[in-house]
Amino acid sequence: MVRFHNSKISSCRWIGPFVALLLNLLIALGMYFIARVEFLLENYSYFSEDLTFSHLCSLFAGSLPFDKSAIAYTNSLYILMMLFPLWLKETPVYHKVCKWLFIVVNTIALVINLCDSVYFPYTLRRTTTSVFHEFRNETNLGDVFWGELLGHWYLLLLAIAVVWLAWKLYVMPRTDAKQLLTVKQRLIYTGVYTVLLVFTGYMTVGACRGGWASGIRPITINNANEYVDRPTECALVLNTPFSLIRTVNKDVFEVPNYYTSLDESGKVFTPIHNRQTVNAPDTMKRKNVVVLIVESFGREYIGGLNKMYFGGKYKGYTPNVDKLIEKSAVWYYSFCNGRKSIDGMPSVLCGIPMFKEPFVLTPSSMNSYTSMAGLLDKEGYTTSFFHGANRGSMGFLAFSKKVGFQQYYGRQDFDQDSRFGGDKQYDGHWGIWDEPFLQYWCAKLGTMKQPFMSACFTVSSHTPYVIPDKYKKVYPEEGIVIHKCIRYTDMAIGKFFREAEKQPWFKNTIFVLTSDHTNLSDHQQYQTDIGGFCSPIIVYDPTAKLVKPGMRNAIAQQIDILPTVLGALGYNKPFLSFGCNLLTTPDDDTYAVNYLNGIYQYVKHGYTMQFDGNKVVGMYKLTDLLMQHNLVGRVPQQAQMERELKAIIYQYMYRMVHDRLHP
Repeated sequence: MVRFHNSKISSCRWIGPFVALLLNLLIALGMYFIARVEFLLENYSYFSEDLTFSHLCSLFAGSLPFDKSAIAYTNSLYILMMLFPLWLKETPVYHKVCKWLFIVVNTIALVINLCDSVYFPYTLRRTTTSVFHEFRNETNLGDVFWGELLGHWYLLLLAIAVVWLAWKLYVMPRTDAKQLLTVKQRLIYTGVYTVLLVFTGYMTVGACRGGWASGIRPITINNANEYVDRPTECALVLNTPFSLIRTVNKDVFEVPNYYTSLDESGKVFTPIHNRQTVNAPDTMKRKNVVVLIVESFGREYIGGLNKMYFGGKYKGYTPNVDKLIEKSAVWYYSFCNGRKSIDGMPSVLCGIPMFKEPFVLTPSSMNSYTSMAGLLDKEGYTTSFFHGANRGSMGFLAFSKKVGFQQYYGRQDFDQDSRFGGDKQYDGHWGIWDEPFLQYWCAKLGTMKQPFMSACFTVSSHTPYVIPDKYKKVYPEEGIVIHKCIRYTDMAIGKFFREAEKQPWFKNTIFVLTSDHTNLSDHQQYQTDIGGFCSPIIVYDPTAKLVKPGMRNAIAQQIDILPTVLGALGYNKPFLSFGCNLLTTPDDDTYAVNYLNGIYQYVKHGYTMQFDGNKVVGMYKLTDLLMQHNLVGRVPQQAQMERELKAIIYQYMYRMVHDRLHP
C-alpha cells in the first residue's frame, strides 16, 4: 500500500486525496487493460487474421475512450467521496471505506469483462442489457455459471491476482482532519476541494460522454467502428461495463432519413408479399409443415454443406443430416439473421431479422405481428410449438402464444408421457435430451388433425456441452467441445426422420431444418464477420413435387423460410416477411441481411457489403472466405446494393416504430 506522508500542514499537501484519486483511477485503467488482453487471448482465433502489432496498438488505443467512460461511470461515487469538500472526512476510517468501494466496484467490472470473454464466441459482440431480458425466465443459470467457471478456472485465478495487486497498489492518502486546527486551514481546504471537485466533475462528465468538445454526442457502442477494420473487432475495442451502461433504457429503433416515406422506399424494397393476389382464387395445397430449429447447428459442422471446401475431404459431424441433404433443397450460401436463440425465432417463423437488438426484447415486440403459425391457423391448420426446456424458458412460451401457435409443449408436458422415460430424460441443465424429445414430438404430431404446422426447438447442442452417459463412448471428445453434441443431435434427427417416414402424415408434409444461430468454430472461414452467420437452410418435400431437391447456386437466409414455405403451399394472401421466396426468386436476386456491432451486412450478387448506417465500409467477394480483400468502390453492384439495403433498413425501422408489421 502506498501512503502520502504529511510532515507539515500546507495547502499544497492537502491535495493528497486528489493525487491518490488520480493514481487509483490509473489502477482501474490497468485492470481494464489486463481484461482486454485476456479477452484477446481467450478469443485469439477470431482476431488473428491479419492482426499486425501496429493494428493491435490501434485497437487498444481506440479502446481508451470507452474504458475512460466506463471507469468514470462506475467510479463516480468514489470520485465524489474522495473529493467531497468536507474536512471532517479526512480520517483513516473514511479512506478505508473509500478503498473498499473502489476495490468492490472495479472487481465487479473486471469479473464482468472476464465473463464476457467466455460468452463472446456465441454472440460475436460485447454483452448488452438485453441479456437480462433474454435469460430472465431461466432457473439454471447458476448451474451453467459454475460449469463455465470450472472450465475456465484460470480466469478465477487471474481475477484473484489482479484484485490482490490492485489492493496492494492502492494509494491511501494520509491527510488527517486532526491537523486542520484553524478556521483558516479548514476554509482553505474547503475552497481547494470545491475547485477540485468542480474541475474533476467536469472531466468525469466529459469522460462519460467520450469527449469535452461542445456539441459532441455521447459515444455509444457503435462508435467502436471508428477504430476497427471489421465489425468483429469492435468487441476488442469495447468493454462490457460500457456496453451495459450505454444500452440501459435506450430507444433501439429510429427511422433513418434514407427515404421520405414508406411508399418511396417501397419502390426499391417492400416486405409485403402477395400484394397483387388479394382476390386470387384459393388454390392452396393443404400440406403439413414441420420446422425443426436445431440449437447451435452451424453450417460449419455439416459435411454435406462443405463439400466445396477443405479440399473436398471434410466429412463433418452430421452423417444423418448429410443423407437428408441429398434429397432436399439446399442453398450454396445460407445464413442465419442473428447470433442468439431469441434472434432465430422471429427470423425463422416470422420473417423478421435482428437489427441492433433482439426484436423480442425491444418495445416493438408489443406491436401487432404474426408468424407462419398465425397465418396458417386462419387457414384451418392445427399449430403447435415444442421446446424441451421448462415452460417459459427463453420466453418461447410467451412468444409462441404471441405469434399464433395454438399449443405449446415443453419439459413438463414431456414428463407426463410415460412412453419416453419422463423426467429421467432431463439433461440436468437445459431440458430434455434431443433423442427422446424428438421422438415425443414425432408421436404427438401423429395425434394432430391435419393439416398441421409444428415447430420444434432442440436443446442438447448447447453449453455445458454434455451428452447422455450411454453415448459418451459412442461420441467421444473430438475437435472442439461441441462436436460430440452435434454428433448426438444429428443421431437424434436421423431417428426422428426414420420414425416420421413410418407415419401416414409423412408424405403430406414439407420439412424445414435450420439452426437458431451458429456456435463454436475451429475453422477461420467461419469466424469472419459473415462466416459467423453461416447456418443451414434445408427444405425437404418427400414427394419432391412442390420443392425440388438439389443444391442451388444462390443465397438463402432464415427470413426466407416463411415466404418459401407459403409459396410452396400456394398461399395467396398478403403477409410480411423481410425475406424472399427462394423457389421463385432468380438465384442472382436472392440475398441475406444481418447486423453485427453497428454494421449491417448485405449479401447479394456474390458479395458481402458492410454498411455502417451512413456509408459502405466493406465489399468482399463471398469466395474471399477470410474476407481479406476489401473492394469498396470497385464493385459495379455496390451502389444498387446500398440503395436496396437502405430501403430494407428504412422499411424495418419505420414499421417497428409505427407498428406496421402487418400488410
